[in-house]
Amino acid sequence: MSANKTTKTFGLSSLSVDNRTTVLLVTLIIIIAGVSSYISMPKEAFPEIVTPEIYISTPYPGNSPSDIEKLITRPFEKELKSISGIDEITSTSVQGYSSVRVLFDFSVPVEEALRRVKDKIDIAKADPDFPKDLPADPNIFEMNFSELVPIMNINLSGEFSMDQLKDYAEYLEDRIEDIPEINKVDIRGVMDKEVRIHIDMPRMEAVKLGFNDIAQAIQQENVTISGGELLIDDYRRTVSVEGEFRNIQDIENVIVKQENNDIVYLRDIATVSFEEEETQSYAREYRDPVVMLDVIKRGGENLIQASETIREVIAEAQEEYLPSNLVIGITGDQSDQTQTQLDELINSIIFGVILVVLVLLFFLGLRNALFVGVAIPLSMLLSFFILSTAGVSLNMMVLFSLVLALGMLVDNGIVVVENIYSLMDEGMNPIQAAKEGVGEVAWPIIASTATTLAAFIPLAIWPGMMGEFMKYLPITLMIVLSSSLFVALVINPVLTALYMKVDQEDLNRKKVNKIALILIGIAVVFFLLLGLHWLPNILVIVALVLLLNAYLLFPASKQFQNKFIPKLENIYESTLRNFLKGRRPVYLLASMFGLLLFSFGIVGAFAPNVLFFPENEPQYLNVYIETPIGTDIEKANAITRQVEDIVIAELDEPAVIDGEPLLIDGEPVKKGSIVTSIIAQVGEGTSDPAQGPSFGDTPHKGRIQVSFVKFSERNGIGTNTILEDLRSAIKGFPGTKISVTKNADGPPQGAPINIEMSGDDYVALLKAADDVRQFINEAYIPGIEELKLDVETGKPELPIIIDRDKARRMNISTYQIGDAMRTALFGKEISSFKDGEDDYPIMLRFDRQYAYDADALMDQRITFRNQSNGRIVQVPLSAVAHKEKSSTFSAVKRIDLDRVVTVHSNVLYGYNPTEVVGRIKEILEGYQLPDGITLAFTGQQEEQAKEMSFLTTALMIAVFMILLIIIAQFNSASTPLIIITSVVLSLIGVLLGLVIFQMDFIIIMTMIGIISLAGVVVNNAIVLIDYTMLIQARKREQLGLAEGESLSKEDLFEAIVEGGKKRLRPVLLTAITTVLGLIPLAVGLNIDFTGLITELDPNIYMGGDNVVFWGPMSWTIIFGLTFATFLTLVIVPAMYLLLNRLKRRFKPV
Repeated sequence: MSANKTTKTFGLSSLSVDNRTTVLLVTLIIIIAGVSSYISMPKEAFPEIVTPEIYISTPYPGNSPSDIEKLITRPFEKELKSISGIDEITSTSVQGYSSVRVLFDFSVPVEEALRRVKDKIDIAKADPDFPKDLPADPNIFEMNFSELVPIMNINLSGEFSMDQLKDYAEYLEDRIEDIPEINKVDIRGVMDKEVRIHIDMPRMEAVKLGFNDIAQAIQQENVTISGGELLIDDYRRTVSVEGEFRNIQDIENVIVKQENNDIVYLRDIATVSFEEEETQSYAREYRDPVVMLDVIKRGGENLIQASETIREVIAEAQEEYLPSNLVIGITGDQSDQTQTQLDELINSIIFGVILVVLVLLFFLGLRNALFVGVAIPLSMLLSFFILSTAGVSLNMMVLFSLVLALGMLVDNGIVVVENIYSLMDEGMNPIQAAKEGVGEVAWPIIASTATTLAAFIPLAIWPGMMGEFMKYLPITLMIVLSSSLFVALVINPVLTALYMKVDQEDLNRKKVNKIALILIGIAVVFFLLLGLHWLPNILVIVALVLLLNAYLLFPASKQFQNKFIPKLENIYESTLRNFLKGRRPVYLLASMFGLLLFSFGIVGAFAPNVLFFPENEPQYLNVYIETPIGTDIEKANAITRQVEDIVIAELDEPAVIDGEPLLIDGEPVKKGSIVTSIIAQVGEGTSDPAQGPSFGDTPHKGRIQVSFVKFSERNGIGTNTILEDLRSAIKGFPGTKISVTKNADGPPQGAPINIEMSGDDYVALLKAADDVRQFINEAYIPGIEELKLDVETGKPELPIIIDRDKARRMNISTYQIGDAMRTALFGKEISSFKDGEDDYPIMLRFDRQYAYDADALMDQRITFRNQSNGRIVQVPLSAVAHKEKSSTFSAVKRIDLDRVVTVHSNVLYGYNPTEVVGRIKEILEGYQLPDGITLAFTGQQEEQAKEMSFLTTALMIAVFMILLIIIAQFNSASTPLIIITSVVLSLIGVLLGLVIFQMDFIIIMTMIGIISLAGVVVNNAIVLIDYTMLIQARKREQLGLAEGESLSKEDLFEAIVEGGKKRLRPVLLTAITTVLGLIPLAVGLNIDFTGLITELDPNIYMGGDNVVFWGPMSWTIIFGLTFATFLTLVIVPAMYLLLNRLKRRFKPV
């Protein structure tokens, strides 16, 4: 073989070595661009998902749920079903209101989805049978769910009247809404004012007036009309007739009727007052009333920046405007948890980098370790620039991708630097060694990187909500690994050519001591003269690191490299020779497949818990209270207060851990010691966001939120335990739905137990659903929190039945009757009253004594003027209609045009949802449903099955793509078979690890870990086999063999052993660095490096939400990669030897 075929170079790397100054300039640009991008990137806990979800909300007062379904919902659904790209149509028809939700496939842009829906709604409205008397057009809009939940609550209290607190709240509202990141601010716990005109029904009827007469009189008086301009003394003056009401007396003095000198003033038939609107919300903090501001962030904006700016605005307002004794409390600040989670991940990255660099230091020496380690910051900075340019926020998905990539970032650099070092050690000059060193391994590391990327490509096209959420993981990994490849092929060769030395010089300890003392002296000066803390701390830490390196790390690394590594290589060589003798490779390979079957068997025997998503320890809990629709807000508030008392009493109980009371300094600790706030709200803004947006008023609902300190300050008290304690304590509220939920990490999920029952007859369907609920309850299945129906039955109503024949004979329309009844009960806004800069509505309605009296309402007279003779006619409502007391269901719910009732429940903490649902399915197998009614398990179980199916398919696609890349690289089908087999066998480590350490199988995280593992495992196998083939090529050249001729058995054996020995160090390095990069997150070890630098307080603790969320994926990769290292070093050479033996046996003579 000719020399030019065994002496390789790579064009891009050689070009970079020849243009070293340019490459250094590019490196500087990457550093500057990366740092600036990192600083400017929006920070949030999870990526913001824009869901192509369109809502159509339509009010139609006075109609029952069935009528709303018939008149509004079904006509809309009929048109909407023909739209392409729809995943699901759901609807809810309640008293006087229709809400339709259209969920599109994520491939449909939101703007296009909105346009399609609007077009179809216009067609439905044009139908002659569609109601023409809607009070307003249907509201069609997209919904960003990040704008449903407040990012914080600002609570105002103190020795002030509610009006004063409201004024202060409105001042803050205006200031906060000016912040670019803020969408809106809602004020809770206090109502706006209105002018109320309470009509005395007998007096109004006595003077033969109706609501419309009064409304018309007020509207005609409360006007300001411009009359144009008048020229007077050469000046044009604007003429206007000013008739707007200036005070309440102006309204009282309005003449509502004048006939035959008989003047009727409004004050004669009504009382006029200027007071607060009817209460629509209550707000409390620790039982005390507050005026609360719910702050809603704009979608896609920086949560942490928004929170910081709000706090600055509040501080400025306190200095400039707000009184000093006004108490301002901030609760439920989501940025606290986001900042903590991001800080923990960033600290995990820093800790991982330190561990990786330490490993490199021991294996390669300080100088070479720095050459390789430079790949980590440069790759990350280049990735930050690319991600920022693409508009991606800095969130947990992105940061974990960097943690996962830590070890992989140095893989390529290790191979490159180690190979260049070996060539220089053989006497080659640095420039040529850099060119040839990269050339020998360029295509193998490109192929290994490509195989890793191939594993993640299927995850990047993950469909649905989960895919939109998780796609940032593969995208970030692909970007950062591509960046590391760029660094390895372009920047590393230049740095090694310029600065690498083979002979390591001994450290001059005297020089190190001198530098350390100087640094410490400077630190003391800065501390004593300038009072700085962080800079002196940094200088002291640097000095200590220099001393630690000089006296411990450097000597230890030299011993490691000069004694331990050669000894390890010799042990490995003798072990490998022993394994490859005779028929031992056959036995070894057979034992591996046997162990694979055994690992599957042991998993089946000791089945781990199967969970859909990790169970986090919540940062806050929500208690949602829902009384029957129609419940007065005062009743809902009273029930919420009772629940509030139970919550506070439960949190006042001693904390118990593992059955023992928690004691600190000998004193029992209460559960409430880890609580930062307890807020309660009733009415507006209290719906559960997991159920979608709430339309209209919600006076029957309440919410209590309990917020906790961050994980590191909880003294071991589990917030999941508190959640279960509250669920057990809150009992005894018949007819009221109460659910205790937590802030769940990750994308929205359905209920763990979710049984959808469908049928045409809604009454029969409700009964069947209730029967199923009772049947399951009678089975006493442990783990079920409380089975509920999503539709209430027995809702009281008072329908007014109109005798249409009588009404028609008396010239009265149904609309007249409905309008009169609604005005009497709910009131009607007829004009506005201006007070200063504010406008307040003028509301017209009956006085309370008549509005809340059913008989009085039926006795009211419909007053109108007869069009034929001009006479005023008064017809009692009871003459053309009668009332009936009845009960009905609260709503009609539909999914994909079918009527549906859902039986749902949470699963208690500590129970496996899959097992609980499996038990429910078992007892329902023989259950007989009524004819025409079907049953299906949906929610989390449906999602679980769908995602598991996709992830299994994604794994197969990833393996197939990896196989294609390897075949293309080696131009062979047999060699890739070895590598793919090593990927399959790596599952042994995963399965045995899960069983031995009794870990849960988290469907989403564990499966992603297995797919990631497939991409990582192949890297070392590719480099090992490629290098072994290079040695074979060189050996053939030395022996003068043609390219197609085979080496002797002895020469092949020696080539395989030499290839393994030469690649022992990079294989171990890549495995150890990847594992160590994940270890901090896998075990939940948290070190606050910012605190260490600024205050010398590392605040070390174990656990947190990140380890719960990312630990399963980390351990999956650690288990698999640890076992795969053995496979690469032993099984891959054995399979390579066996394959060559087979080729010799079947090779034609």
